[in-house]
Amino acid sequence: MAGVPVLEAEEAGPTALRMLLGTRLRRLREGRGVTREEAAGVIGASPSKISRMELGRHGFKPRNVTDLLDLYGVDDPAEREALLTLVEQAAAPGWWQPYGDVVPPWFEPYLGMEQSAAVIRTYEVQFVPGLLQTPGYARAVIRLGSEDPPPEEVERRVALRMRRARILHRRAGAPRLWAVIDEGALRRAVCDPPTMREQIDHLIEMSRAAHVNVQVLPFSAGGHPAAGGPICILRFAQRELPDMVYLEQLSSARYPANESELTRYRHIMDRLVVQAAPPDETTALLHRIRARL
Repeated sequence: MAGVPVLEAEEAGPTALRMLLGTRLRRLREGRGVTREEAAGVIGASPSKISRMELGRHGFKPRNVTDLLDLYGVDDPAEREALLTLVEQAAAPGWWQPYGDVVPPWFEPYLGMEQSAAVIRTYEVQFVPGLLQTPGYARAVIRLGSEDPPPEEVERRVALRMRRARILHRRAGAPRLWAVIDEGALRRAVCDPPTMREQIDHLIEMSRAAHVNVQVLPFSAGGHPAAGGPICILRFAQRELPDMVYLEQLSSARYPANESELTRYRHIMDRLVVQAAPPDETTALLHRIRARL
């Protein structure tokens, strides 16, 4: 039905589905002039829980959604069925659940949205972006992140990273990836030369795909506004979903949600794209870096 965001679970992960459902419920509530306090009273919850539900940060029970739809005056059977179908899909476990032992809680929201993104814009200052890493390079980077990690843990984390990268190889619905990589990340010896050459070959190969743009930000570009760390911005085809900014730190991550912050990071990414070498020049630069390994 028009206005109801129905997606197959393979097209949007449970995190995105919760956000879509929450946004729809918020609009229905506001359209009827119902306060969060009134909605909370109907389902025996607190106003803060209604807020978390509408932001997609809390799960949904079919009974609660049914009661809210009654309160909001939604009596169209097709619309109710579509929304309750979203409830069922949003409750399904994400593909990353089997890797729960190696996925920190602060990373789960990003994993849940990455597979639903239509456009992924990323800047990396220290490493090749995770979606573009080879198994050998990923293994080296993971070992750098902790002291003497167990081999089985390393391999599970490598498998998780390779599983994430599958989104770039979808036959339909692959996201557009625009990656800006600092030159230092490609010259830093995080692994042995053969592994690094393999990684650069992979970057060159991936950059040939129509939906993948790779740019290197050369040392000659001088200073830039993203010197503080990596940035990732996800954009979604569903208009109900706002852009997501993901800022990974050493042992945590930030998800700025304020519109002024979102706008700031969009502008930073725009400036990085302008300062970085264009894709065709990047390919030549990658070949030069590879030749010196």
